[in-house]
Amino acid sequence: QVQLVESGGGLVQPGESLRLSCTASGGRFSIYAMFWYRQAPGKQRDLVAAITSLGNTNYADSVKGRFTISRDNTKNTVYLQMNSLKPEDTAVYYCNAGGPTKGYWGQGTQVTVSS
Repeated sequence: QVQLVESGGGLVQPGESLRLSCTASGGRFSIYAMFWYRQAPGKQRDLVAAITSLGNTNYADSVKGRFTISRDNTKNTVYLQMNSLKPEDTAVYYCNAGGPTKGYWGQGTQVTVSS
């Protein structure tokens, strides 16, 4: 059983940056592909970024060039660096280990981008 705890969300103005963190416990973090999803009010949960156990990354088109996913296996932590934030990035951001079907989820952290 893997437990995931996200942190780093908050209220920022358009154009500003945030870094989300997700720390895992209870499992072998290094073997898991890790994902960041987000869910805005009234919308489905969408994939934002992914990183494999080998460090290969993939991004949603809407965040390419602005967001960067990374991981530190020594700290059991995955990060999401979010730059040039836009109001449409406002959502609850969720960390996932192992994929959306059978993987593990964190509790989510709210990101609000507003002037």
